[in-house]
Amino acid sequence: MNPAYAIPAVALVVLGTVLIGALGLRISRTTSDFYVASRTVGPGLNAAAISGEYLSAASFLGIAGLVLLQGPEMLWYPVGYTAGYVVLLVLVAAPLRRSGAYTLSDFAEARLESRPVRRLAGLFVVGIGWLYLLPQLQGAGLTLHILTGAPDWAGALVVGVVVTGTVAAGGMRSITFVQAFQYWLKLTALLVPALFLAAAWLGDDAPRARFGEPPAFREQTAVRIADSVRVRLDEPLRVTVTGRVDDRTHHRTEVTLAAGTHRFAAGTELRFPAGAHVPERAGREGGSRWSQPLSGSREEHPLYATYGLVLATFLGTMGLPHVAVRFYTSPHGAAARRTILTVLALVGTFYLLPPLYGVLGRIYAPELALTGTADAAVLVLPERMIGGVAGDLLGALLAGGAFAAFLSTASGLTMAVAGVLTQDALPARGVRHFRLATVAAMAVPLAASACVASVPVADAVGLAFAVSASSLCPLLVLGIWWRRLTPPGAACGLVVGGGAALAAVLATRAGIAGGGWPHTLLAWPAVWSVPLGFLTMVLVSLATAHRVPPGTAAILTRLHLPEELAREARP
Repeated sequence: MNPAYAIPAVALVVLGTVLIGALGLRISRTTSDFYVASRTVGPGLNAAAISGEYLSAASFLGIAGLVLLQGPEMLWYPVGYTAGYVVLLVLVAAPLRRSGAYTLSDFAEARLESRPVRRLAGLFVVGIGWLYLLPQLQGAGLTLHILTGAPDWAGALVVGVVVTGTVAAGGMRSITFVQAFQYWLKLTALLVPALFLAAAWLGDDAPRARFGEPPAFREQTAVRIADSVRVRLDEPLRVTVTGRVDDRTHHRTEVTLAAGTHRFAAGTELRFPAGAHVPERAGREGGSRWSQPLSGSREEHPLYATYGLVLATFLGTMGLPHVAVRFYTSPHGAAARRTILTVLALVGTFYLLPPLYGVLGRIYAPELALTGTADAAVLVLPERMIGGVAGDLLGALLAGGAFAAFLSTASGLTMAVAGVLTQDALPARGVRHFRLATVAAMAVPLAASACVASVPVADAVGLAFAVSASSLCPLLVLGIWWRRLTPPGAACGLVVGGGAALAAVLATRAGIAGGGWPHTLLAWPAVWSVPLGFLTMVLVSLATAHRVPPGTAAILTRLHLPEELAREARP
C-alpha cells in the first residue's frame, strides 16, 4: 500500500472526526447533553450512530480475515452480530429506554434498589468495555504499521488521543454526530473498492475460491513467518527455506517437505513456487460451507462451537455497554424500537461486503494465512488486484474506513465506560469529572494494548460478547420480564455467570487447555455460562423471595407501559 495516498486518507478521517467532535463542544451544555444527548436523538440519526459504533474492527477487518483463514462457515459471525439486534428489539429496547437510566448500572439500581448490585453491574460494564476496546486499539496499530511501518503502539496511541479528546469535548451529543458520519464513511469505504475488485476478479483468469482445498499462490511468493506455526501438507511440497523447519536450520536451501505435519519457526522465510498450495495450519480438515458448523482450529467439536458463537452473539449484543447506552438517547420507547429496525437494515447491508474481501483474499493474498496477518486482507487487496494509482486510491479509501471503524467503536465504548466511572468511582458527577473519567476509560486498554499479544480482532470481540451474554444479558432480561428477581439473585448471577465466562476467556488466551473438550468448553463458554447465569439468578432469587424490592410493581409498570399510559398510572 502506498503511504503517500493512505496516510493523507487516515489524516482526513482523523481531522473530520475532530472537527465534528468540536461541534459537540459548542452545543453540549448540560450534564444530560454529555450522558444521553438530552434524550432528543431521532431514530434515523441514532440508528446510523449505533451502526457506526457497532461495526468495529472485527467487522471491517476481522470477518474478511476469518473467511480467508477458515472458509465461509465464518459467516456465522455476521449472522450472529446482525441477529442480536432482533433479540434486542423484542426483549430490551423500549423497556430499557423507559427506565429513565443513564447507564446499565443506573438501571440495575433503579430496578433492584440496591447499591451493591449497581456497583457489581458497573464493574462488568467497565470490564466488557475494556475487553472490547483492546482489539480496536490493536487493530489500529496493525493498520498504521501496514501503512507506514510505524510500531504497533503508534496507531493505538492516535486512536486513544483522538477518541479521548472527542468524547471529553462533547460527550454523547458529540459522538452521536461523529459515529453517524463514520458509519456512512465505512460503508462507502468498503462498497466502492468492492465494486472495482469484483470487476477485476470477474475479468481475470483467476480461479474461483474453492474452499474444499487450500488457497494457492498465483505467482512465486516469499513469505516470512512472524510466529512459530505448525502446518499440515496433504502432498509433498518443494520450497526454498531460510530459517528453521522441523528444528533443522536452512539457508536459501531448496527443500522437499513430505506430506504430513511440519513446524515453521518464527522468522523463517519461505519462497513458494507459482501454483503451490498454501500450507494450512495443523488441525483443519476437508472443505466447508457457510451452513456447516464451525471448524478451523476447533474441528473436534464444530457443532458445539457453532452453538457457542450463536448464543454469544445473539444474547451478548444486548449487554454491550456502548449499545445499551444508546437507547437512553431516544425520546421515548417507540423511537427506540424504530431505531433498532433501522439498525437491522444498516448493519445487514454492511455485512454483505466483508465476506467478499475474504473470498478474494484466499485467491490474491493467500500468504496472509501463514503470516498471522489475515486481518490485513481488506487493506492489501487493491494493490494486489488493481495496482497503479487506482489501486493506491482504493487502498487509501479502505485505510480511512478502517480507521473510522476503530475511532467510532472506541468512542462509544469510552463513552459508556466513562459514564460508569463518573457515577460510581468519582466523588461528583459533573462535566469536569466526566472528562477526567474519559481519560481513565481510555488509559487502561491503551496500556494493555502495548503489553498483550495481538489476537485476531473478531476472536477477541467474540470473547467480549460471551462475557456480556453471561452477565448483563440475564440481568436485563430477568430485570425487565421477571418480577421475582431479587438483589442477591442478580448479584450471584452476575458473579457466577459473568465470572465463569471471564475466567474461560482468560484461560483461553493463556492457552491453559491444549485441546479436546477442555479447550472447546473454554473457547466457547456461552453454551454453559449463559444458562449458568440465568439459572443462578432464578434459584437464588427464589431462595430469597423475601428480598423482592418493594417498588418492583411500580418500576415494571413504568418499563412496560407506553410513556403516556405510564404517566397516567403514576399516583
